[in-house]
Amino acid sequence: MNGDDLLTGRHDDAGPPDVDLDRVWLGVAAQVWRRRPGPVERAAGRLLRSPGLARALVTTPSLLLGWVIATTVVLIAGAGFTLSTGRPWVALLAPAVAASGIAYAYGPGIDPAWELSQSMAVSDRMVLLVRALAVFGLNAALGLAASAASGAAAAVTFGWLLPMTAMCALALAAATVTQSPNIGVAAGATGWVIAVLSGKSADGQFTAAITSTSFVVPYLALAVCCGAVVLIVTRIPRGTP
Repeated sequence: MNGDDLLTGRHDDAGPPDVDLDRVWLGVAAQVWRRRPGPVERAAGRLLRSPGLARALVTTPSLLLGWVIATTVVLIAGAGFTLSTGRPWVALLAPAVAASGIAYAYGPGIDPAWELSQSMAVSDRMVLLVRALAVFGLNAALGLAASAASGAAAAVTFGWLLPMTAMCALALAAATVTQSPNIGVAAGATGWVIAVLSGKSADGQFTAAITSTSFVVPYLALAVCCGAVVLIVTRIPRGTP
């Protein structure tokens, strides 16, 4: 047995012929490299009734500690600016931050569990849905906490939830179609900038994109259309070019 055999697990000249040493080696390697689930993953597995889906959820890029800390810092800074200037910066920042998180929630290149999700019996659509809901829920909770801490009015505090939904759907659709989270982030950020500037042009205030009822129908239409695009794209079988 040479050094390469030790690294690859091949035993061409060792052992009895009726023993599949390659299979034994794979079993040993699986035990060595298998990562034991933590408490969060075990809880997610019980809730979702799927250990594989739980593993895919806890490895969501935009739910990892660094991303959560960055999101929290941005919203805390927004709360501070709101207190000092009187403008609802949290409400203006939250939709763009959430859209970025959604865009980076799933896809090749940035997803450490991409290969795992492709080999699971669970559909891509289910993995995408669970991750998107988890990212959206976390961002919504952080945004609401920051709005409450900044003393924003109730109308503004809850008014950005609908535009957040629309921008997240836009970012998710763009990222899913192009398989590029960067394009998803760009689409979500661009959509939100256009909405804010449109509100400023129509009512003379940047907060019109959050408080004006005239934006409700466009936001709903955008969310529904982008959601339909995601559903259509994720129906394509795996491996289809």
